[in-house]
Amino acid sequence: MHGYFSRDAGAVLVKALARAPAGLLLGPRQCGKSTLAKQLLAQRSDAVILDLQDRADRARLQEPELFFEAHRHQLVCLDEIQLLPEFFSLLRAEIDRDRRPGRFLLLGSASGPLLRQSHESLAGRIAQVELTPFLLKEVAQATSWQQLWLRGGFPESLLAAADEDSLDWREDFIRTFLGRDIASLELGLPLPLMERLWRLLAHSQGQTLNASRLAGLLDLRSTRLKQLLAVLEQTFMLRLLPPLEANLSKRLVRSPKLYLRDSGLLHNLLGIETYDDLLAHPQAGESWEGFVIEQLIAAHPRWRPHFLRTSNGAELDLVLERGQQRRVYEIKLSKAPRVSRGFHELVGQLQPERAELIAPVDQAFEARPGIWVRPPLQACTTDDI
Repeated sequence: MHGYFSRDAGAVLVKALARAPAGLLLGPRQCGKSTLAKQLLAQRSDAVILDLQDRADRARLQEPELFFEAHRHQLVCLDEIQLLPEFFSLLRAEIDRDRRPGRFLLLGSASGPLLRQSHESLAGRIAQVELTPFLLKEVAQATSWQQLWLRGGFPESLLAAADEDSLDWREDFIRTFLGRDIASLELGLPLPLMERLWRLLAHSQGQTLNASRLAGLLDLRSTRLKQLLAVLEQTFMLRLLPPLEANLSKRLVRSPKLYLRDSGLLHNLLGIETYDDLLAHPQAGESWEGFVIEQLIAAHPRWRPHFLRTSNGAELDLVLERGQQRRVYEIKLSKAPRVSRGFHELVGQLQPERAELIAPVDQAFEARPGIWVRPPLQACTTDDI
């Protein structure tokens, strides 16, 4: 069913293949990478797709040099490339024989080893594109923001026939992710401890990272915990939003803020099953904040994301920077949001080109001169992004 949705990453991937010999489509497991690739390649007559999880397809690569030679004038798509990391050196040699654009499309579930292999072996030869779970602007014609927020953006979760089915799919995903995917990364952490870390992260949603506290709760060293968090970032499960480096008169918080990137998985870990449960939950505001931040960051692919908080509590939930340009956002779970004094003061000091308060309102309006309140979909589809 989700094959009928247009993905923003599709256009980015087409451009990447037009300029680089290889394109690497990265994203979490089950976010729609194979579906998107098949959509794009169905429009071409010169494409061959191999699923490296399929025994028959892997057998076709028994003699990879001969296979690549036979298909040198086609676009070869290798799905689940992380299963054969040794292929990157072979791909390098093949690309160097013929460096024309659009020779290979690689699909992979992101991990540290996969990224290292692609960067080390294919530097200057590969363009990397990230595919997230569904974004609001991709599915706005088919579902509500309430459903996307509750269920998250993984296609099988969002488009399930009932909340119960969505909940079950996410539970299975979490179990598989923790039991198989994380285990395959050789983190050396027992599964029960990994499950505990995952739930602690969910309860830390939207908070600044206190590594020593988290490490103490898990009986780990802080350096070990930071290694684990870096791996979860690489798998697109976790976002550590860095603080903005700014010249302000007040002292600034220097620790990153922590978010689980998919709101549906977050809700499973918090025991939230229905939309009513979500609205009544004490972490509803932090969940909304993380949900909106993911939409805004995805809508600004060339902008660097940060947050800003002063020692006296004034805060900008999201600051996006591109060169000398800045856009700042406050995120409120309210139908009648008010601009906080701290937000107003920081806007005055930073003088961004755009200052917005994102809330579940029906229509945009100007709350103060130069500060607009907008619904999330409009904030992610406004001009000049």
